[in-house]
Amino acid sequence: METSAALALGLPLGVGLAALGAGLGLGIAISRAMEAMGRQPEAANKILVNMLVCGALIEGIFILSWVFALMLRAKM
Repeated sequence: METSAALALGLPLGVGLAALGAGLGLGIAISRAMEAMGRQPEAANKILVNMLVCGALIEGIFILSWVFALMLRAKM
């Protein structure tokens, strides 16, 4: 299999899996944060800040995989 054919198959698959993982991760993190805020409303500010930081890190992983895919696509 040629390198360009492997990249043509692997890049969309990799970006799709990264998007799926980021979506699931964000959904779980936000769901658990909302549950925690419901149980302890006095700690809502701390939970919200932590949720936003974790959400940004999860999105960063997806954006990084997307950038890598674009860089590899340029080599095709």
